[in-house]
Amino acid sequence: MKLKIHEIFHSLQGESTRVGLPTVFVRLTGCPMRCVYCDTAYAFSGGSNMEIDDIVAKVAEYGTHYVTVTGGEPLAQKDCHVLLKDLCDAGFSVSLETGGAIDISKVDQRVSVILDVKTPASGEMENNIWTNLDHLKATDEVKFVLCNRADYEWAKALVAKDKLADKCTVLFSPVYQQVNPTELAEWVLADKLPVRMQIQLHKVLWGERPGV
Repeated sequence: MKLKIHEIFHSLQGESTRVGLPTVFVRLTGCPMRCVYCDTAYAFSGGSNMEIDDIVAKVAEYGTHYVTVTGGEPLAQKDCHVLLKDLCDAGFSVSLETGGAIDISKVDQRVSVILDVKTPASGEMENNIWTNLDHLKATDEVKFVLCNRADYEWAKALVAKDKLADKCTVLFSPVYQQVNPTELAEWVLADKLPVRMQIQLHKVLWGERPGV
């Protein structure tokens, strides 16, 4: 059983509640969405087919406990579910970064899902599968990548309406070099939101490029 893999690399986790942890990233090729701020368009194509057993073995070579399966959109390859299960079976702590346009209900329950809910300014809001919010568990996280103040207000309203912070961790992230992180911090503080603001640590350290 094979998956098309764009890259496997070792870095610090730059986002989520695992920020700063040494992590192996498995980036799958392909994505059905085209968010206006996408920073991994290079993974829309290319890569090479790898047996799932070989992927797990490659991850193990790095000697790191944490693994993030990302993309592109990893769930666009249906056998990604097998990879997630096999990584969990191998004893890794696994997180999945998914854009929310594909059903997450069948993801192995041991996996921490990082669900990126698409905002109006992303250009992909209409592709959100809203029932994904019903499948969230306490170890999952919901991420909003915010392009402007209007996105912030929209996300704030959704968090309140669906009581998302009662379900799992909620992340508010400014689009890199587009939204001033200080301003976002001030909005969150002024509104006393039950969310975790984050910036992308890997971009602070190494800039915007592949393999970090």
